Amino acid sequence: MILEHKGINIFYTDTGKGKAIVLLHGFLENLSMWDAFIPELSKKNRVICIDLLGHGKTGCLGYVHTMEQMAEAVKAVLKHLKIRRSIFIGHSMGGYVALAYAEANPDALKGLCLMNSTAKADTPERKANRDRAIIAVKQNYKTFIRMAISNLFRPKNRKIFSKEIKHTKQEALKTPVQGIIAALEGMKIRDDREVLLHFTPYKKMMIISKKDPVLNYNELIEQTENTNVNVIEFPDGHMSHIENEGLFLQHAMHFIENI
Repeated sequence: MILEHKGINIFYTDTGKGKAIVLLHGFLENLSMWDAFIPELSKKNRVICIDLLGHGKTGCLGYVHTMEQMAEAVKAVLKHLKIRRSIFIGHSMGGYVALAYAEANPDALKGLCLMNSTAKADTPERKANRDRAIIAVKQNYKTFIRMAISNLFRPKNRKIFSKEIKHTKQEALKTPVQGIIAALEGMKIRDDREVLLHFTPYKKMMIISKKDPVLNYNELIEQTENTNVNVIEFPDGHMSHIENEGLFLQHAMHFIENI
């Protein structure tokens, strides 16, 4: 389905009835990353998947897409669907957007699950990496995407999931160059929202992967200390929805059922 927002189209799907579950994809992904989970999740819930700005079939708003702007687009969809409160599950960048949404709309969340994501802002080193990535995208975005996607998986899984990796790359290649750069710029300047892990009343869960090549395991564990965040540890890389598909579904359903 399509909603017009600030002169661009936002693409989303709306499946099932029950508690509203909002699924937000990561960088270079789109709402199709959730396809394997919708049949099960939508049996008892209303599942909303949204293509974030500059990804999938959603247009670009500008040359920088801040996490706040992405969250505003998500809010526009939920307002259009007359959904007041919902449970958010965000993968990687989708987690950053969910946190921005949570900060702006504190009463609108029933639960928040961050999968392979972090509440911290980018370090100076990470910001420099984003700048290097932007240069690489401008030089040859296809090469950048192929390398970036492979590097998200645990090395030993790159053969095991070669078919899934190929499909993920094909989907990523649909992302326009402007959308890629705008997201990198937006992630680079995002705020630190660690405070939300400490002082929010709704249920929270973080799915952390021990061999995540993108996020530091110890730093993620540190973030959750002295909070009521339920920490779930997976053994593999950054792409839990592929590398640990069954485990993810199991824990996501358990999280939703207990809200």
